[in-house]
Amino acid sequence: MTWFRRLPLLWRRLDVTVRDLPLALLLLSVSCVPDLHGYGTQVGGVPDRPLDALGVVALALQCLPLAGRRRWPALTLALVAVGFALDQLSGYHLIAGTAMPIALMSAGVHLDRYRRTTLLAGTVGFVALALALTRLGEGETPAEWVIFYFAHGLAWGIGSWVRSTRVAEAERRRRLAADTLAAERARIARELHDVVTHHVTAMVVQTEAARYLTAAPEHLDRTLGTVTDTGRQAITDLRQLLDVLDPANPAPANDEGMLDVVERTRRAGQPVVFSEEGAPAETGNGAELVAHRVVREALTNALKYAHGSPTTVRVRHRPEEITVNVDTERPGPPGVSPGGSGRGLVGLRERVEVMGGEFSAGPRGEGFTVHARIPARP
Repeated sequence: MTWFRRLPLLWRRLDVTVRDLPLALLLLSVSCVPDLHGYGTQVGGVPDRPLDALGVVALALQCLPLAGRRRWPALTLALVAVGFALDQLSGYHLIAGTAMPIALMSAGVHLDRYRRTTLLAGTVGFVALALALTRLGEGETPAEWVIFYFAHGLAWGIGSWVRSTRVAEAERRRRLAADTLAAERARIARELHDVVTHHVTAMVVQTEAARYLTAAPEHLDRTLGTVTDTGRQAITDLRQLLDVLDPANPAPANDEGMLDVVERTRRAGQPVVFSEEGAPAETGNGAELVAHRVVREALTNALKYAHGSPTTVRVRHRPEEITVNVDTERPGPPGVSPGGSGRGLVGLRERVEVMGGEFSAGPRGEGFTVHARIPARP
């Protein structure tokens, strides 16, 4: 049964002309049935005529070009129109006349260029055929000719509607792809901001402090060691981020926890009081990771814009949610807010809110507060 299940896939792999050929052959076969001669489309009142060599030509012109109705819609329509005119002018009235609305509908769907020119040429051809049939046969009333014209025009209109629907859907998908790409770029930018800002800020502060420790070699050595450790952690985090972008290189697990972030911030000269209530748990929806990012971004801003200001970090783990509060007592240097430029905070707000949580960051008294509530249930 495996081969039977693969038939649809194998069929779609065939060239489009091969897939359209069965319709052409089916219409050709039905039109060759002797009992059906004279029961096809009849317009103009030309007397019936038995199928002969010229009728075979009219039959072939109307049926076989349908194999190319999607690849060469204009050529298909032209050949079918010639065959249809020959059929009606000669009085064969074959079932193959059904190919005319099929060709019109296919042209309405698949014709990319010269659509107005095709419509104009088709209208001129119809008028010429109507005049010729009026001279050869009993003719039709003007109302009947108008009805016949609009009936075939309806086939073109249906094809045009299908085409416009497909174009609209393709545009919707293109916009969706563009929006998805923009969102992914923004996400990567936020990840890079989190990694680079946190580590580089700590390294800059530590390096600045090292300039004043030349008289205390043991403190200088410890500070430079901290700078080295921070740089290594930055390289590790960047490598993990780049590995995420390349699925062929799976990233190793990052075991850095909140305590590591707090301790590194303390070594950079920021007094941090850390308290944690409850035990972290694997929630299945990334709540712990988001809480970790909130703490890291808040401490980065405090270190960068309120260096030396006492900072309190409180994390509370509960089965239904995780709450994070980071308070900086005073703003540090005059005129500088520990809230930072806002890019990292915007990224945090998006992370928290996309999980159905709440996020706020802003001045509180003389200091600055970051608060996040992150749902912990998947």
